[in-house]
Amino acid sequence: MPVTAIEDFPGFMKAINSETPIIIDFWAPWCGPCRVISPIFEKFADKTENAALKFYKLDTDEIEQAMVESGVRVMPSFMVFQNGNKVGEVSGAQPKLLAELIAKHAKVPGSETAAAEPAAAPAPAPTQETSA
Repeated sequence: MPVTAIEDFPGFMKAINSETPIIIDFWAPWCGPCRVISPIFEKFADKTENAALKFYKLDTDEIEQAMVESGVRVMPSFMVFQNGNKVGEVSGAQPKLLAELIAKHAKVPGSETAAAEPAAAPAPAPTQETSA
């Protein structure tokens, strides 16, 4: 699924009030780390296991009101919203933390047991050696 650009404040409000969880990449054209992590964010958006999460990007220079409303203090910032509530956040260009945030919120409701880590294989039974 491609990353959708949010073009204005009403579009921002509509996106964050979605019943479907969404993630927004708050970025700015002058931000070097934003340019570095943007392709990584786009790759996460294209992964089928993240299909339950909608991906957006928002230029904070163009929609400053959204940045203020969300409490963005660092560029880039990645925030997850659902039903108008911020439910997750990662600040800075940190691919590992971004991956964890996405994985946490990309789960399909009701699939928690299916998404759980596989059970560990049972340990082999100890063997007893007998001495002759």
